[in-house]
Amino acid sequence: MNNKVQLLIVEDEKVALRNLEHVMKKEGYEVVGTTSGLNALKMLQGQEFDVVLTDLKMEKVDGLEVLEKAKTLYPDTEVIMITAYATVTSAVETMRKGAYHYIAKPFKLDEVRKVVMEAVEKVRLKKENAQLREQLEKYQGRVKIITQDFNMQRILDTARQIAPTDCNVLISGESGTGKELFARYIHFNSTRADGPFFAINCGAFTEELLSNELFGHEKGAFTGANTLKKGLIEMASSGTLFLDEITEMPPSMQVNLLRVIQEKELLRVGGTEPVKVDVRFIAATNRNIQDAIKDGHFRQDIYFRLNVVSLRVPLLSERRDDIPLMSYYFLKKHTALMKKNVTEISHDVIAILMNYDFPGNVRELENIIERGVALTNGNTIEVAHLPEDLKELSIRTFRKKEGKLPSLEEQEESYIKWVLKEVGSNKTLAAQILGIDRVSLWRKLKKYGLEE
Repeated sequence: MNNKVQLLIVEDEKVALRNLEHVMKKEGYEVVGTTSGLNALKMLQGQEFDVVLTDLKMEKVDGLEVLEKAKTLYPDTEVIMITAYATVTSAVETMRKGAYHYIAKPFKLDEVRKVVMEAVEKVRLKKENAQLREQLEKYQGRVKIITQDFNMQRILDTARQIAPTDCNVLISGESGTGKELFARYIHFNSTRADGPFFAINCGAFTEELLSNELFGHEKGAFTGANTLKKGLIEMASSGTLFLDEITEMPPSMQVNLLRVIQEKELLRVGGTEPVKVDVRFIAATNRNIQDAIKDGHFRQDIYFRLNVVSLRVPLLSERRDDIPLMSYYFLKKHTALMKKNVTEISHDVIAILMNYDFPGNVRELENIIERGVALTNGNTIEVAHLPEDLKELSIRTFRKKEGKLPSLEEQEESYIKWVLKEVGSNKTLAAQILGIDRVSLWRKLKKYGLEE
């Protein structure tokens, strides 16, 4: 598959056409040129171009006809107009018909380079956005876990396998990684999918309140208990109960929970008759559970009962390829909630997000996108709409690889690869960004085996 930018140049002056073809080929574009507007229409009929660079005034078929044909056949193609007869009226007319930019003759080649590069960037962004939206269409159903990461796919495969088995599950992972989402995913892919799903954070209540929430109470069990109250365990019967931050549950409560898991019955607070329950338990923690057991904060016997199958949800920084996809998922979600027409995330924003370490994981990413949707008045989230600390993130951070800091050569290779990716393998532009000439860049590419 040819990933090069496809550029059509329509210019009736042969010398000008040759110059533009030469310059644009040096920029790394796949260039097709013609001196005839009529011929350009035929070419457009048979091939899609990313960018069309066309003269306005030509015999028989002028640039406006080329513009209209290109935008009719390929709405995402960007068209740049060139003319020696620049007037406000003609400029307005071409922009109204969808031209990306208007360049007056005589022009400077650097100006043309810059405008074409910006048009190419806009086309590339549109294509990336379209691909991401296409991928998002695959995520249907009641619970969506957005991923294209290989390790996450393996974890999802495991979750799908164990979902129908009815075994208890222990999920570990840092805050914000989506542990409850995995619990819901298991529930809705299980034989209990039609039953209730309840979730409770065990660290958010005092021991008395947690006991009341989980086990319920009998009428008259304590002052103010005027009616019988069923607890979440009882209410979740025939369904699933998700116990978040299970290691924060007081030890005395752990004993009562162990009895429920083993005997499948419970006693309400103030009750004397056991109540039969049929509940699947999924527990989660952001702590090292083995340390919690050693410290005496968590009982080993309940650990064995809950940890029939264990899943570890990775950090967002461990699945960076998911960041663009998830960003667009959250964009779609929050534009719908806020009833705003925000459809794009700028390339610079995506680059910054890809290089951020996300201490708050997926939850933090969603907050960033939600903020961007709220702040923008246009249809694109720009760098200006990011939190202040993210705006300052303009270079890649140094990350350990297999526990070791990278060498200078490893970091150089990584940075060159990143720059090339950002500029669409445009070696001239990459060399400019790196502050070296093309020959020096070629030597480095050869050294690191990156010629292709």
